[in-house]
Amino acid sequence: MKLLKILLIFLVSLLLVEGCSILQPNKMFETRKGFQFDDFEPVDQKEYRIQPYDIISLSVSTNDGYKLINTGDGQSSNRGNSRMEIEYLVEYDGFVKVPTLGRISLSGQTIREAEAQLETEYSKFYKKPFVLLRVNNRKVYIFKSGGQSGSVLNIPEDRLTLIEALAMSGGIPDGDKAYSIKLIRGDVSGNPKVFKYNVSSFDDIKGSNLLLQANDIIYIDSRPRYVRRVLTELTPYLSLLSTILLIQNLF
Repeated sequence: MKLLKILLIFLVSLLLVEGCSILQPNKMFETRKGFQFDDFEPVDQKEYRIQPYDIISLSVSTNDGYKLINTGDGQSSNRGNSRMEIEYLVEYDGFVKVPTLGRISLSGQTIREAEAQLETEYSKFYKKPFVLLRVNNRKVYIFKSGGQSGSVLNIPEDRLTLIEALAMSGGIPDGDKAYSIKLIRGDVSGNPKVFKYNVSSFDDIKGSNLLLQANDIIYIDSRPRYVRRVLTELTPYLSLLSTILLIQNLF
């Protein structure tokens, strides 16, 4: 029994020394103690700007609703409100290849700015062109339970709020911290902004129902549950020790 106690003390000490690397190996986006989170920024004041590798849908018609670019069936149509919508890739250099105009630079522009530019360019070929543009690959990424589960949500054409994203992804699991939700915005390999939100009470939820932007990362911290994790890590060693002691007693 003395040997068993010594080995148990050694294993527990080893786990404590290793810390989170063993007890929480799947933990993501950890912030050091005293980390300075960014202040809340209203998203309404910052429109999304088209980026390389975005996938856009483009619909071109006249103000009277006549279709300008045919759908590929070789026929043109003059019926009211006829529109064509095809997806195009914004290439690595920010240019998009579209019908009639060829390659045109749209990267860095808001959707309204890009629509205005396309209308100006198409007006050289058509009378009063009307352009509708959408970005189809706007997504947010949600990680829960210390990184054990993740999901990807498409941002609708109008908007997606933090509360809506949490609801659409199944809510906050048992064991996760509703008072510690991190929102990471920007290039994670560079210098992203990190916001922290608390939706655990009505008093704290003020300012948390913000509008999400494309490629936002939502990470919900979870309780460490060290006791359960320690027991999980020790179980195979305890089984091995029990087997060794049983064999030792037989001899």
